[in-house]
Amino acid sequence: MTRTSGFSDPADSGSARHPALITEARTSVEEQHRARVKKYMFIMSFRIPALVLAAVSYSIWANPWIAMAIVGVSIPLPWMAVLIANDRPPRTKDEVSRYDGHRQEDPAIEARAHHVIEAGED
Repeated sequence: MTRTSGFSDPADSGSARHPALITEARTSVEEQHRARVKKYMFIMSFRIPALVLAAVSYSIWANPWIAMAIVGVSIPLPWMAVLIANDRPPRTKDEVSRYDGHRQEDPAIEARAHHVIEAGED
């Protein structure tokens, strides 16, 4: 049977005649998680060597300011590692947006006319 409609059957996709396009496929959740764990481990791998370097620098130069500067640089590393590792890829246009961006145009004050009472009027 020959098709002339121009539409392909989903069963045909991936065959030699109708190859499946995967160039725009998103990475899987497992791959994203693995990449985030690698980033976290890479950043956190600088923490212990920094503390050792601070101890070595103090023993060599006997200057607490150099050692404290090295320790000070290593303090925000866990915070930065968590923030970077928890970052997700940017949203695509395919994902559903929960906020539609439309404001309700309800006035804050009622639009009807109000009776104004002036001083001296009963």
